[in-house]
Amino acid sequence: MADDVVYGHDLIGPALRELRGAVRLYRESTHTEDVGRELLRVIGELGQIAGWVASDAGRYDEAERIYRLGLSAAHAAGDATLASQLLGSLAYQLSNTGQESAAREMALAALDGAPGAPPRARALNFDRVAWAYAMTGQAQSAMRAVGDAGEALAGHGGESEPSWLYWVDAGELEVMEARVHTELHRPLRAVPLLRRVLDQYDTTHTRELALYSSWLAMALADANEPEEAAATTQRVITLSSAGSSERAALRSSALLHRLEKFRDVPEVAALLAEHRVA
Repeated sequence: MADDVVYGHDLIGPALRELRGAVRLYRESTHTEDVGRELLRVIGELGQIAGWVASDAGRYDEAERIYRLGLSAAHAAGDATLASQLLGSLAYQLSNTGQESAAREMALAALDGAPGAPPRARALNFDRVAWAYAMTGQAQSAMRAVGDAGEALAGHGGESEPSWLYWVDAGELEVMEARVHTELHRPLRAVPLLRRVLDQYDTTHTRELALYSSWLAMALADANEPEEAAATTQRVITLSSAGSSERAALRSSALLHRLEKFRDVPEVAALLAEHRVA
């Protein structure tokens, strides 16, 4: 998928054109009921992609409108798994934009809305529930959802599933587990997980490398390892500068702010001075 290597601002135009083209085709063409249902499913899938890209570009209001358009299309197509993916994606955005309570309820609704979804879709829904719980400080519920995600993924193998689930694997679940530990200020658990995943991660996916490294840097700061946190933050900033992801840029800013308390450490002072000038 293009979103793996081309990000937010660079991809939003093509993504919106594809979505608008599918909507226009559905509205303006004559088709059978079966073809219409398939077109609605395509609109839902393109809505998820375009919504994700808009969110990555920091265009949150537009992303929400797109997600809701896709959700409506998925419901009309009778595709509960796709509808849960769209609702879960919106919940994830809300979790990260200051609407944590609403996000938690939405993530739970996405999970409940597709009880018969294939294992990897269930795992993804549980991951988003885990993140929503972590963002509201509900540690036990968050860790329970992390475990549920792993159990769901363990059931994957040979079943029919949507192609958009291609990226959900054990490594991605480890990343979410580590992020949950980081958000709950449990760096001793987060750091080893993130290091293991990052050592094996595809280096062409620079945005994900930047984002995952940013949680490693945050966990290192929580572990009172400012020198290593500063070095990892520099890597995050370097990786972020290679793409057009607003999410990655915001993570860089958050890390610099987090390191302010260590400004007496020479490595941190040098990093802050360099990027204050920049």
